[in-house]
Amino acid sequence: MKGALLMYIHLGNNHIISSQSIVAILNIGPPRSEDLTDIIDNAKLDKKLINISEKGKEKALIVCDNKVYLSPISSTTLYKRAFRHYKEV
Repeated sequence: MKGALLMYIHLGNNHIISSQSIVAILNIGPPRSEDLTDIIDNAKLDKKLINISEKGKEKALIVCDNKVYLSPISSTTLYKRAFRHYKEV
C-alpha cells in the first residue's frame, strides 16, 4: 500500500506487532464465551497461540493474520493504541 502509515502496537511484556496484521482485538474477561475458548484452543492446536501474560492475567485476545496473542493489557487500551492515528469523520 503506497503511502500507508506503518504503525506498531505494544501488546505487553516487550511484544510489539504491526497494526496491519491485526484482524481482531477481543476482550476475554470472565465470563469467557465458548467461541473465544474455541479460538484459543484451535490456536493452541495449530501452534499459533502466543501467551505473553502470566497465567490467569490474560485480558485480551489479539487475532492476527498468522498468530493469536493473549495479552495482559485490556482490549480497550489495545484498541486505542491500534487506532489512535485515525480520526473520525
